Amino acid sequence: MKELKLYTFIIFCLISVSIQAQNGSPVEEQIDSQFANFDNLEKPGAAIAVVQNGKIVFKKGYGSAQLEYTIPVTPSTVFHIASVSKQFTVFSILLLEAEGKLSFDDDIRKHIPEVPDFGKTITLRHLASHTSGLRDQWSLLSMAGWRWDDVITKEHIMKLVSQQKELNFDPGEEYMYCNTGFTLLAEVVARVSGKSFAEFTEAIIFKPLEMSSTLFYDDHEKVVKNRAYSYYEDGDTYKKSVLNYANVGATSLFTTVEDLSLWALNFSTLQVGSKNIISTMNTLVKLNDGNKFGGAYGQFVSPYKGLKQIQHGGADAGFRSYLARFPDQDFAVMVFSNLASSNPRNLALRVADLYLADSFKASATKVKKKSKKKFITLSNAELKAFEANYWNEEGAYARKMYVRNDTLRYSRGGQNESPLAPTAKNKFQMLNVDVDLEVKFSKKDGKRSMVVTVDNDDPTVSHEFTPPSYTTGNLANFSGDYYSPELRTTYTLIVEKDQLVVKHPRVSDFNLTPVKTDLFSSQAGLISVQRDDSKAISGFRVTTGRVRNLWFKKLK
Repeated sequence: MKELKLYTFIIFCLISVSIQAQNGSPVEEQIDSQFANFDNLEKPGAAIAVVQNGKIVFKKGYGSAQLEYTIPVTPSTVFHIASVSKQFTVFSILLLEAEGKLSFDDDIRKHIPEVPDFGKTITLRHLASHTSGLRDQWSLLSMAGWRWDDVITKEHIMKLVSQQKELNFDPGEEYMYCNTGFTLLAEVVARVSGKSFAEFTEAIIFKPLEMSSTLFYDDHEKVVKNRAYSYYEDGDTYKKSVLNYANVGATSLFTTVEDLSLWALNFSTLQVGSKNIISTMNTLVKLNDGNKFGGAYGQFVSPYKGLKQIQHGGADAGFRSYLARFPDQDFAVMVFSNLASSNPRNLALRVADLYLADSFKASATKVKKKSKKKFITLSNAELKAFEANYWNEEGAYARKMYVRNDTLRYSRGGQNESPLAPTAKNKFQMLNVDVDLEVKFSKKDGKRSMVVTVDNDDPTVSHEFTPPSYTTGNLANFSGDYYSPELRTTYTLIVEKDQLVVKHPRVSDFNLTPVKTDLFSSQAGLISVQRDDSKAISGFRVTTGRVRNLWFKKLK
């Protein structure tokens, strides 16, 4: 009888284990629910891997890698992971420094003399921390009329860099994300090592770590097995988002979540590199004034729920990626997707919430919780009192506040706007953003000022202003051809239907909106008209997200 009971118990245990193996653990089931929207072979997909305590504890793929053939995403699917590439570029530079072949504080012109002499020393360290002041290569190419499905090679970018005349700011003075620096770093690796950057990383990093499906894609015609292609949503269907990059360093790492897990493990196992190299990469960068901005080298240090997180995301074409490491918890999570509207960061951090729940709870007891905002109701008339255009002199940007559907809205131009919810008679909380952003209004001498505070950082102040009203005849004065020596391209300004319109052979027409006298806003950024001593227009300067004051000369 005892033998029968024991046999029955064993059978019960085996059945239980079998059921659990089929259904997965509770954590895995919760991950599946987070990725449910991707779990369809008729849709673009995603891949995830989780590393904990020195091993891969979860990996899975969802959806389709290639919609044309409904090929499923697996943990072995190769994705283009865009800017997550940058940490490999810094790592390569530091490996060469460890061999005594260069210094992190070398002047870039020591290795690449084609970089113009701006009268200021730009070091490899500046390039690796987005503090060089160089203008961003993608912004420049876009302004020059390039499309993202054009073939863009290293040579194209190097020629563009060699034509630059000015910096955005002095090296080390500010942080401004700059892909150009990492293309240059990859070229330094190539010139110092005597191998292409793709060859160097294959031999020195990928092969030793057994990252057998990983490569830097420096040839846009190269066939890569098991690769995913990227897509974007267009109404109820999907369209291909084509990428023809043939440049490396800032981007173009092809890898799988399985392989990138091996890279994440190397930060602690140190199969390649050293403790000193990892420590340098993880160190917060200091600006010339000693301030920090959350950037490390090829990575960012971003605390999450009280825990130290070292991360980087990527976005090119329809590819999206995110790698998060929590070094104190010996934990990492990475998510790749081939859908432009996906958000791997949010997905990765939701998965981190599952695995690190106890650590977050422990951290929460040490961190004072933010008080929850209490919203009030203001009448439509009270909200309209804040309607105005506001100008920020330091940042050289305009914002428009207006009321729609009984809600005050913060407009940055075009469709880029956010709703505001009142917390007091003159205070508002911005909704649908990942930061704690407060907007406060005040009034003096009949004009309003707007103070914006983000996560309790130093506030920015903008003042009410009235945009100029130009007649058709006034606008005609701005008509003409404008040439950029740095981009070697020409834009034409003409008046159409009482609007000042910008035309270029490879760019869709767009309008200029008057902001202040001789200052216009547009989808390309701010355009500041310059005049000579006789008040005649000599040209204009363009400032966009990662390019400042790019000069266009008016042609006679």
